[in-house]
Amino acid sequence: MILDYIFLVQIIFTLIISIIFCFYDVKRGFLPNRLNYILAAFGFLSNLILTIITANIKFIFFSIISYSITYVITLLLWELNVWGGGDVKLLASIAAVIPFGINSSFFNISPVLSFYPFSFTVMVNSILVSFPFLLVLLIYLIVKNDIFNDNAEVFKGFVNYRGLKILIDASFNRHINITDLKEGMMINNFYFDSDYVKYLIESNTDTNLKVFKSDDDNSMYYFKTLTAGGITKKDMYLLKIMNAQKIISNQISIKLGFPFVPAIFVGLILAIFYGDLSMIILKNLIFVI
Repeated sequence: MILDYIFLVQIIFTLIISIIFCFYDVKRGFLPNRLNYILAAFGFLSNLILTIITANIKFIFFSIISYSITYVITLLLWELNVWGGGDVKLLASIAAVIPFGINSSFFNISPVLSFYPFSFTVMVNSILVSFPFLLVLLIYLIVKNDIFNDNAEVFKGFVNYRGLKILIDASFNRHINITDLKEGMMINNFYFDSDYVKYLIESNTDTNLKVFKSDDDNSMYYFKTLTAGGITKKDMYLLKIMNAQKIISNQISIKLGFPFVPAIFVGLILAIFYGDLSMIILKNLIFVI
């Protein structure tokens, strides 16, 4: 019975943090790292308690493994602009709290479970729920920005990976003034020639930017956001100071974020109480056939 109470606390705490993240994502366009760290730490701690109580290492073991796998997979999807850096860490934190689906008579729920980790069920549910909205948004951005006029080759290669990536990159990237940068924003390749700029970035002790050598004949270097976490406060202030001192230009390209957390929240609720939507759909299709 005590296990059910701990499961209940895990569910309630995760839902509360997810609701808070929804407000941040919609209102401010970023997710605070501190809350993500709190959720992940709670996940590891609660599953460690479950391991101690049951003398079964599976709880903490799968918590760590699920967190790691989820972070790596969602980080790769972030590279394709599927979601923002904060979404990556939120999904990983959810994986730390609930590494596998909860099936409990105490809650009188028996969700349809899948063979992959619970966090993947949340991802699948979120994508299925948000897909119609994402499709409409993508079409809107394509029409608004005349993507096909500027990238005629997309028409020819739309069905392949390169054409799809061109389409997504052109739609979900935009240029802003450096003075408008905020913590957590994800920077695309920014090309420059100055060794001094390279030194300033590399000497920053709390940075999420990395300088690379450029293959472009017109520039020696470029920097970009290193991980899904976006730029830190120090990164933001450093770039603004360099811009104010005319060391770098005023325009910078960022990855345009979509407020995906509400979809993650809905996907989480569906995963807890109903299970994996893809499994449900598949079972219904098999039943019909």
